[in-house]
Amino acid sequence: MFLTQAQAERAFLIGVEVKEAKNRWSVESSLEELGQLARTAGAEVVGKLVQRLRRPSPTFYLGKGKLSEVAELRGKTGYNVAVFDDELTPTQQRNIEEALQTKVIDRTALVLDIFAKRAQTREGKLQVELAQHQYLLPRLTGQWSHLERLGGGIGTRGPGESQLETDRRLIRQKIHRLKVEIEQVRRHRALYRHQRRKHSVPVVAIVGYTNAGKSTLFNALSNANVPVEDKLFTTLDPITRRLILPRSRREVVLTDTVGFIQKLPTTVVAAFRATLEELSEADLILHVVDITHKDAAKQSQTVENILGELGLAKKPRLTLLNKIDLLTCAAEGLECDLLKNAERSIVFISAAKGWGLERLLQAIEETLEGGDITQHPPIEKVD
Repeated sequence: MFLTQAQAERAFLIGVEVKEAKNRWSVESSLEELGQLARTAGAEVVGKLVQRLRRPSPTFYLGKGKLSEVAELRGKTGYNVAVFDDELTPTQQRNIEEALQTKVIDRTALVLDIFAKRAQTREGKLQVELAQHQYLLPRLTGQWSHLERLGGGIGTRGPGESQLETDRRLIRQKIHRLKVEIEQVRRHRALYRHQRRKHSVPVVAIVGYTNAGKSTLFNALSNANVPVEDKLFTTLDPITRRLILPRSRREVVLTDTVGFIQKLPTTVVAAFRATLEELSEADLILHVVDITHKDAAKQSQTVENILGELGLAKKPRLTLLNKIDLLTCAAEGLECDLLKNAERSIVFISAAKGWGLERLLQAIEETLEGGDITQHPPIEKVD
């Protein structure tokens, strides 16, 4: 008997805790999320290592002693891919691969791999391909080291450098073509948005940290059948449905967008700008927060930071604290003080149980009609 199914890669996670860093995320939480990403990509996590440094080494990311420790742990854990929690420079990645003699990837490559698996629409595939090529371009050096020239000066120009320049030119051409195609998609979307504005159809966009329950809420409100899994980035391509508000019978367009994540690569944000333009046209943003997550406040702040980078900080917003059915007080049938004293811009819901959806629809109507619901800042603390 021969196994034909590909064996899961064995991933070893590596992170650096930078001393006196202003990042609100702990390295433990960040590595825990990196492990979720690795498992979503199909890998088995077999170990992790953290080093505290003033700043990551520009040569090896880790100190040489820790890097030797990682190499020794390969025999103990049997890992065959080292996953780093930050984006590595091309030099760092090349040096680490030579030292460990195994495959090395960073958080950016891991996210792009998941996106490549999850993209279903032509637009999504184009955006992922663009981000992958932009990530690959500066990392081509060294791919042809077996053909590189032996010396410098006139007459020593070798086939390795020629091949490298050829590859760079081809990738730049591919990047240009992808940008042109994505621009065509963006214009096509703009026409749809113009038609919606022409007919005065409000747009309500759902945003949130990945795995906060956005797709579950989208299904509950629109009776859609968007796939829901306990994995990161289950929904990648934006999905739009029409929704009739119960009191006014007013029609709105409800849009589910890609989930956000901390350390979201700039190449990904740039590539998905055409998709995220849907948010700029939204009349109301529903920010879904998993109230039960230990890092809920940090996740909320991450989403707010990204919205700010997209110029959407002043958009009307409702903060939806989701999964209240998992709170102890809710499970016991009691009314939490948090629930009783919530501001009107906060709506407590359980998308899975359908709790609070009537109040949410009422809040949407009040906001679209110019009610007095105010924009709420990101939550500061979750007990």
